[in-house]
Amino acid sequence: MHCLRSTRAHICASVRLDEVTAAQVDQYAAFIHASADDVVDKALNYVFSKDRDFQDFLKTAHAKQVAPLCVCEKPEQWCDGAADKEACSRVESTASVRAVKA
Repeated sequence: MHCLRSTRAHICASVRLDEVTAAQVDQYAAFIHASADDVVDKALNYVFSKDRDFQDFLKTAHAKQVAPLCVCEKPEQWCDGAADKEACSRVESTASVRAVKA
C-alpha cells in the first residue's frame, strides 16, 4: 500500500504490481532519491498526460461518472500511521493475485 503525496489532496491507494515491477519502482526511487510513492505518482501522471485518447476520454460525461476503484476503506488514514503499519507491510505475490482472479 502506498500513499500518494502531492501538493493536491492525498489518498491512500492499494495497488498490486508484479514482483519485478515493484522491485524496479524501489530501485528507481533509490536512483533518483525519491519515494516509491513519488515514482508511481509521477510515472502515472506522465503516461496520462501523453495518452491523447485518454485525454479525450477525460472530457466525456462517462469519465465524470467513473467510480473510484483504488481508494482504501479508510482514506483519512495515512499508511505511515500506526493503524495502517501492518497493512502497508503486506505483500502479495503475483501467483496469489492470479489465484484470486481465477
